Amino acid sequence: MKRLTTTLACVLLYSVTLGAQQPASSKWEITDNSFLVEESFNQEPRIFQNIFTWTRERRGQWSASFTQEWPAPDKQHQLSFTIPFSGSDSASGINDLLVNYRYQLLDEGPGRPALSPRLSVVLPSGSTSKGLGLGAYGLQFNVPASKQFGDLYVHANAGGTWRPRVETDTTRRRVNLWSPHVAGSVIWRATPMLNLMLESILEFEQSVDVDGETPRERTVTISPGFRRGWNRGDTQIVVGVGVPVSRASGETTAALLTYFSLEMPFKK
Repeated sequence: MKRLTTTLACVLLYSVTLGAQQPASSKWEITDNSFLVEESFNQEPRIFQNIFTWTRERRGQWSASFTQEWPAPDKQHQLSFTIPFSGSDSASGINDLLVNYRYQLLDEGPGRPALSPRLSVVLPSGSTSKGLGLGAYGLQFNVPASKQFGDLYVHANAGGTWRPRVETDTTRRRVNLWSPHVAGSVIWRATPMLNLMLESILEFEQSVDVDGETPRERTVTISPGFRRGWNRGDTQIVVGVGVPVSRASGETTAALLTYFSLEMPFKK
């Protein structure tokens, strides 16, 4: 972790030097490649995106996801799916899948942010016996907003996940899970193809059982990182690294997150 922190500091210093050479009005080349905080930009017509993330904690647990985004058929409507994976000493495999629809409500303009609300259906595809899923359908919604301020992009999220009739591990009773969240990020353009990032998320998980009890857990995550991109004709490749640090139930955990994106046109 110390080596990674040193590397990030070196990248920051290098980026400051290069960033001074870039005019604030130049085009943002990377706009929809955040790691934890959703950005409000749908896919352009005839362009689709493949996104893979992988996170490993210091204790050895890991999680990953693959997302593919498609215009349906244009920028105003977007369909996507997310396949999450996770692993530990006891089990590894696919978790509960998400099928997503996102609507480009507002394009960014003078005095207004971009807005693109998303609604997702959660499918119980993971194995509950192995602890890889919750065994219940659910709904998730998120409202991302994005606004540029020169060399900075600011993103904000608000939403939640509703999972009814989830079976508890201990009592085997069914509970309803409600998990609201708020999130925000600031991204600095060091160069057109190199960005430094600071993302944060505040998540709550509240369960309501048959007796009306409502225990609540809170998780705070802060993640510094950076991303680097390359354009090859109509194809864009973006890679990135983040260090999410989370605080929950009085315990702090740190992880290493890696990111890869391939954005490319449909075959003609």
